[in-house]
Amino acid sequence: MDEKTESLRDIFMDVTDESTVTERQEDTRGSLAREGTPEERTEEVIEALDDRYGLSTDLAVDRLVDLVAAFYDEEGDAAIADALDESPETVERARLDLHLVRESDADAPIELSALRERLNDADTATVAADLDVAESTVETNRRVAETQAARRAVGDRFRDAFDEIYLDADLTSHTDDVTRDGLDEATEGMENELSL
Repeated sequence: MDEKTESLRDIFMDVTDESTVTERQEDTRGSLAREGTPEERTEEVIEALDDRYGLSTDLAVDRLVDLVAAFYDEEGDAAIADALDESPETVERARLDLHLVRESDADAPIELSALRERLNDADTATVAADLDVAESTVETNRRVAETQAARRAVGDRFRDAFDEIYLDADLTSHTDDVTRDGLDEATEGMENELSL
């Protein structure tokens, strides 16, 4: 231990009246949903999202799991709504609750961050009239803007957890053969001279 470290240790011990300066390490809870079936892992992420934000949808968790899987199968809201026997609006609202934003969601008549600022100063009807768009368009874009802000606030961890379940699993299934690259055959018979 050098002088500075020793000096800092002494100061710490004087200030805290502790006889040791090391902290016990505890097992961390880790990231979301690392074990189980994709459905179980998805359910865990959905429950964590609900705990954090409180989902506004009335859809049961198993139906939300189906919605997430369909989203990652690149099905549109109308197709998902048909499969779940729900309205496209309900599916869109649930999808945004789950931080599942499509690129097309960001196509707004005004930049989403500017829209949020305008909605702070005026009601939906006023903003819709100013932009010459339907109130429903303003409401949809407001929800998208709020979802993007919520995603940023948590470092996009929920979307990353879904990506890990659906995209990483898909990549793994496509890359299993890559690990069997034939190097065993290419290196067979090579001699290694190691002296220990």
